[in-house]
Amino acid sequence: MSDIKILLNFEKNGTSHTLKSYQARDGYETVSKLKKMKPEQVLDEVKKSGIRGRGGAGFPAGIKWSFLPKGTDKPIYLICNGDEGEPGTFKDRVILEENPHMLIEGMILSSYAINAKHAYIYIRGEYGFALHRTQEAVKEAYEAGYLGKKLKGTDYVCDITVHKGAGAYVVGDETGLMNSIEGKKGQTRNKPPFPAIEGLYECPTIINNVETLASVPYIVEKGGDHYKSIGTEKSSGTKLLSVSGHVRKPGVYEIEMGYPFMDFLNNECGGILGGKKLKAVIPGGSSTPVLKPENCKNMTLDYESIAEAGSSLGSGAVIVIAEGTCMVKLLEVLAHFYHHESCGQCTPCREGTGWLLKIIKRIEDGKGKMEDIDLLTSITKHIAFHTICPLGDAACGPVDSFVKQFREEFEEHIKLGKCPYDGKFERIQTVVG
Repeated sequence: MSDIKILLNFEKNGTSHTLKSYQARDGYETVSKLKKMKPEQVLDEVKKSGIRGRGGAGFPAGIKWSFLPKGTDKPIYLICNGDEGEPGTFKDRVILEENPHMLIEGMILSSYAINAKHAYIYIRGEYGFALHRTQEAVKEAYEAGYLGKKLKGTDYVCDITVHKGAGAYVVGDETGLMNSIEGKKGQTRNKPPFPAIEGLYECPTIINNVETLASVPYIVEKGGDHYKSIGTEKSSGTKLLSVSGHVRKPGVYEIEMGYPFMDFLNNECGGILGGKKLKAVIPGGSSTPVLKPENCKNMTLDYESIAEAGSSLGSGAVIVIAEGTCMVKLLEVLAHFYHHESCGQCTPCREGTGWLLKIIKRIEDGKGKMEDIDLLTSITKHIAFHTICPLGDAACGPVDSFVKQFREEFEEHIKLGKCPYDGKFERIQTVVG
């Protein structure tokens, strides 16, 4: 694995979150470059870097910024999406808690590039400590003159507001997040119009996640071409991975894109807990398709390779599942989450996620019928791509992939009239919860 550390370039010593510690790591040095750079030059460096949004969609950030209308007389807003709600995902929390000034610097540079004078950091309600650390960092940045005043050598002024969410998965969607900031119910909007054209307060808005924006200082400092040289041709840079499940060393890792997955699992994560064999991997958060070990054998950690293996890098949440784990029970846990988090705005999602959970639970309890298996995949066809936000799609992804990859387990539950794994392994909540 490469020793390059862009986002985790600090020692966890209890002070890494402070301004003093960040400045000792040459923090805010790139801000001084703005007096010699025009906004379009900063944008060009981000474009050249090839960095793709690290929140899950993987869309190139520089191209996204280019969608803003030219010459608009409306204010432009930048929003940092820190509503990290995908089960298994906790990598942005590390930045918010341990390296928040890098995010703030990235937001100053990004705001300058798109001509936004006011930016928001939206943090999920459950992240109390991260919220506190980020608020303190923003306060320090104001006191030091990086925010709220003209940056040295420029006429540019940037303000940042930290906004606390109320604990709803759907506000991780861009439009739901904007509704929440505006004080409305945290439900998503129909698109178009897209946020870059009409977003927050009906003004042009760019939304990127924490990891993406925190990478911008390195890109501006080293140059887009340098960042592009890290990783693979189509998946540049480094990626934060939050690893959970049956591994000896769970946690957050920064890897260079293209690192072989099995090497990462065995060398960095210490292998499977208890010396067991690998049964399955969810590589990009709970909404991404599950993979069997044979799918992972030659897989590397980048967008293209994981897609070729049959899944998605998503948010970078790697959930490792060992032999002896009941896949039907795991799917029940995930289905319960999506049903609970459905906002109820769309009938297919509101009703369909409940039906999925009810049928999966019935199979897990040994009361299912063989036709229930195909009924599950039939229901997903009427939910996916029939809802305003991606929650419906996210709820269907695990169902379809679990049934496809582990159909024999669903059949075994039904034939035996009970879960064959009861009492044979620690409950699966240790993987995702």
